[in-house]
Amino acid sequence: MKKILANDGIDAQGKSILEKAGFTVITEKVAQEDLANAINKNGYEGLTVRSATKVRKDVIDACPNLKLIGRGGVGMDNIDVDYARGKGLQVVNTPAASSHSVAELVFAHLFNAVRFLYDSNRQMPLNGATQFDTLKKKYAKGIELKGKTMGIVGFGRIGQAVAKIALGMGMKVIGTDPFTKEATLELEIQGAGKINVNIKTLSMDEVLKNADLITLHVPGGKVITAKEFALMKDGVIIVNAARGGVIDENDLINALNSGKVAHAGLDVFENEPTPSTAILTHPKISLTPHIGAATEEAQERIGIELAELIISKLK
Repeated sequence: MKKILANDGIDAQGKSILEKAGFTVITEKVAQEDLANAINKNGYEGLTVRSATKVRKDVIDACPNLKLIGRGGVGMDNIDVDYARGKGLQVVNTPAASSHSVAELVFAHLFNAVRFLYDSNRQMPLNGATQFDTLKKKYAKGIELKGKTMGIVGFGRIGQAVAKIALGMGMKVIGTDPFTKEATLELEIQGAGKINVNIKTLSMDEVLKNADLITLHVPGGKVITAKEFALMKDGVIIVNAARGGVIDENDLINALNSGKVAHAGLDVFENEPTPSTAILTHPKISLTPHIGAATEEAQERIGIELAELIISKLK
């Protein structure tokens, strides 16, 4: 019977599918420093992780009987993928399962920004009873998302999921992606059927110059720095639910302080799990602790897809 260590957990549905297929699935968390020893001692042939557990060369080299590494989610920057595959391991992930959940979180941050909810939710418990009229005036200049131009940097699965929501809200969508020149988006309108919308991507500069709101969906790299901020409209809103470090945080703070950027929404950070105090306390940033895929629906889809991949690779 093949044994799988789901070190960052796996949804009950995925665990059940694996067990019905004859696998033993262990979900007890092993500390990073004990990972290789636990894999070898218990004879695990498969290891699944999320973003917390790292699978670097040292673990790969120390575990000659490991056959598969599965990443529940999209990004695999916590795994030395090429090295693992070069050593003959199967490396799989679930890129489609969490797309809609991440896209909805992007809009949670955008609504927070345009109606000042992230600040209002801090101030009302403290001062709502004594400064109600002052706060009402402070938050009186909200804007609507309808009619605004959404710029999407990275027009893959998640970027396209964001685009669908934006189009449904009456926004104009522009996107950029070096690997996607054109995409046909299928929008499902409950009670009215499906419609297709074709979008041709633009250059990065065109998107940055013309977007009212910008959201990032790239696998990594330093994508937004002072140079890119300078191209943007004054008062732009930017959201990063992709990877920490995609936005240079020092340059972001400068752009927020100057007014170039009106608001930012961050789900990921340069120094996770210890984001900088300057970011955490900035009055114009909406914050979440890397929860883009953290919905019950996404976790179930991730678990099922991961289980099916493991069965197909190891049976």
